[in-house]
Amino acid sequence: MVMKQSIAASAAALVLAVSGKVAYADEHAFTEGTVSQVTSVRTVDGHFDDYMAWVDTVWKKEQEAAKKAGYIVSYQVFAAQPRSEKEADLYLVLTYKNYAALDDWIVKGDTIAKQIEGSVAASNQAEVDRAKIRRILGSETIQALNLK
Repeated sequence: MVMKQSIAASAAALVLAVSGKVAYADEHAFTEGTVSQVTSVRTVDGHFDDYMAWVDTVWKKEQEAAKKAGYIVSYQVFAAQPRSEKEADLYLVLTYKNYAALDDWIVKGDTIAKQIEGSVAASNQAEVDRAKIRRILGSETIQALNLK
């Protein structure tokens, strides 16, 4: 009899623990949404149009290929008015379904680079060449929180 009561008490404790966790998850006023990577770019004076020409051609082709492959959900380009020369004048934004979509990103990126630029080496050299007309200030990963 004592054993049956002990088992019943353990089962009741387990049910309370699990239901408490579910109730806690329901208490949030949001659900997790898409994940975006925002790259801050500062173009070199006089080279904004040069850099935008690359964005409108090679970068756009890469993002379209990534979108077609299901690697990204969308991409956007934002212009900004920097208050100092240390601030970005462009933001490149890639949006992913969730954090899991970032898994194996090196392999995915290499696949796209080979498809669009011919090889990873050519893509890397193009990156070096672009350093003459722009500076990457940093990148940030953010997640949308969808309000209920």
